[in-house]
Amino acid sequence: MEFIDNLTKNTDEIQTKVLAEILSRNADVEYLKRHGLNGHTDREAFKKSVPVISYEDIQSDIKRIANGDKSQILCSEPISEFLTSSGTSGGERKLMPFTEEELRRRVTFNSLLMPVISHFVPGLDRGKGMYFLFVKSDSKTPSGLLARPALTSYYKSSLFKNRPYDPYTNYTSPNEAILCQDYYQSMYSQMLCGLCQNKQVLRVGSIFASSFIRAIRFLQEHWSLLCHDIRTGTLNSKIIDPLVREAVMRTLKPEPELADFIELECRKESWQGIIPRLWPNIKLIDVIVTGTMSQYIPMLDYYGNELPIVSSLYASSECYFGINLDPLCKPSDVSYTFIPTMAYFEFLPLNRSIDDGNVVWGSISVGESFNGEKQQELVDLVDVKLGQEYEVVVTTYTGLYRYQIGDVLRVAGFKNNAPQFNFVCRKNVILSIDSDKTDETELQHAVEKAASHLISFDACVAEYTSYADTTKVPGHYVLYWELSQSASSRRIPPTVFEDCCFTIEESLASTYRQHRVHGAISPLELRIVETGTFDKVMDYVISLGASISQYKTPRCVKSAPILEVLNSRILSCYFSPKCPEWKPPQWNN
Repeated sequence: MEFIDNLTKNTDEIQTKVLAEILSRNADVEYLKRHGLNGHTDREAFKKSVPVISYEDIQSDIKRIANGDKSQILCSEPISEFLTSSGTSGGERKLMPFTEEELRRRVTFNSLLMPVISHFVPGLDRGKGMYFLFVKSDSKTPSGLLARPALTSYYKSSLFKNRPYDPYTNYTSPNEAILCQDYYQSMYSQMLCGLCQNKQVLRVGSIFASSFIRAIRFLQEHWSLLCHDIRTGTLNSKIIDPLVREAVMRTLKPEPELADFIELECRKESWQGIIPRLWPNIKLIDVIVTGTMSQYIPMLDYYGNELPIVSSLYASSECYFGINLDPLCKPSDVSYTFIPTMAYFEFLPLNRSIDDGNVVWGSISVGESFNGEKQQELVDLVDVKLGQEYEVVVTTYTGLYRYQIGDVLRVAGFKNNAPQFNFVCRKNVILSIDSDKTDETELQHAVEKAASHLISFDACVAEYTSYADTTKVPGHYVLYWELSQSASSRRIPPTVFEDCCFTIEESLASTYRQHRVHGAISPLELRIVETGTFDKVMDYVISLGASISQYKTPRCVKSAPILEVLNSRILSCYFSPKCPEWKPPQWNN
C-alpha cells in the first residue's frame, strides 16, 4: 500500500518519465521517424508530431512484423509474440506486439492485487484460491511468431509455470489442469480438485464473471460424476490427458463423507448459496463484473448468498491499466486507480448523447498539429476532470503510440494525484456475452445477409433489434424481427428461419464463432414478432419524452419494459441448428 501511495502521489512525474523512456528507447524506430519526431522525448513535441490512431492505422506495420520483417518498425525491443485482442478488425482478432519485458511488467502489476485485497480481508494467505483458469490454442504468424490471447500467454510462460511459492497464488487447480486445452478435461479436473480441498478454499473466482458462472453450471450438470470420483478415489475415464490424470491423482483420494456432503447439498431443490454451502470457509468471489460482465451480478449474488464480489483489475491485451483499491465496494461502485508506470496515458474527452435508445459518442474538442491537420486534443492522466467521460489512449513500451483502446471511462475520484475510473462500456459495442464484442455495423451486415433467405418468399425484415440474454448459462444472442410480407406470399417454413439464424452466426466475428464452438455462447435465437410491434416500442419510448422526429429503433435493448413489449408479441421462435465454422486463425501474408 505504501508503494501504491508513492506511485499515486508522483503520478505526473512518473508519466513524464515513462513517456521519455519509451521515446528514448524507440527513437530509431521507423514509425516515430515517419511522423518526424526526430529523437524528441518531450511531451509537447510528441503530442504535436504523433497522431491519435486506431488499429487500422498500423495494421500494415503489424503485418510486416508478422510476415518476418526484423526491422525496428514499432519497437526497439524484439517482438517475442503477438497477443490477440478480443476486439476485431475486419471480423478477425487484432494482433498486439508483445515483449518479454512487458510480460515481467504485467507480472509485477498482478503481484499488487492480492496484497491490496488482503488489506481489507485478512487471512487470505492461510488458505487456497479456487480459480478456474483456462488456456486457448496458439496460432502462428507466417514468420513463426506465436499469436495467442494474453492470459494464455501468461499461463504458458515460465513466470507462471515455475512461479515460486506465494500464498496468494496457491491455487487448488494444478498447473497441468489449467494448461490442458481440452475444455471439459480442464474444467472437470479443476472443479474436482476444488471440491477435494473445499475446507482450504478461502476465495473463488475466474477472470470474468461469465467464466465463473459457467463453472457453477458445470457443477450442476456433473456433480454426480464428481461425487463418484471423490467417494472412490478414482478419476473419470473421460480425463485422458496423462499429465492431468497424474496431477489430479496427487490430490484425489477416497473420501466417502465428503462425497456424501457434496451430494446432499447438490441434490437440494434450490441452489441459492451453493458456494458458501460447499466451500464453508469462503470469504469472497474474485471476478471482473464491470462493463458487460455486470449482467452476471444477480447470478453471483444468488449462488454466493451475497458474498463480497471483488473486481480487482482493469486490463486489456494492449495494456494493463488500474487496480481497484476499494475491493469490498459494491460492484456498481467499482473504480480503478491507474498505475502510472504501466504506460503513458492520455484521454479523449467525450460527450454522450442518447438518441432514442442509441448511444452516440463524440469527442469534445480538436486542436491543430504541426502539419496543419486537425488533431483530436487529449488530456493527460492528472488533468482529467471529475465526472467527465473519456476514451483512453495509450502509448506503450511495446510499440503502440497514441493508440485508441476503445474503452469509455468516467472519472470517479482520485487517489492522491492518480485518477480513479469507472468502466462505462466498450465504445460502439452493443452485444456481448463473454469476451465477444459485436458492434452495430457488424450486426447490421449479418442481418442483411440473413434476410436474403426471405427474398424468394417475397418477404423482408421491416425492423429488428437484439438482446444479450444471460438469464441462462451460457447466454445467447436474441434477435427480434418484424417482417413485411404481402398477403399472397408463400408461408416461410421453419427451416428457412433456422438458416437465417445460422447465417447471422456465420457472419459474426471470429471471437463470437470461437465461443460458440467452445460452448461459451449458446445458439442464436430469432424471435418473429407481430406486425406493429416496433410501433409499440416507439410509442413507449416517446411516452418517456423522446422526440418522434428523431426516433430511431435501438439495435440493442436492455430496458425491461421494452423487452416486455417485444416478448408479449412473439409469433414464433427459432434457433441456429448448428455451430458456425471456426478454425484457429491463419495469419496470412
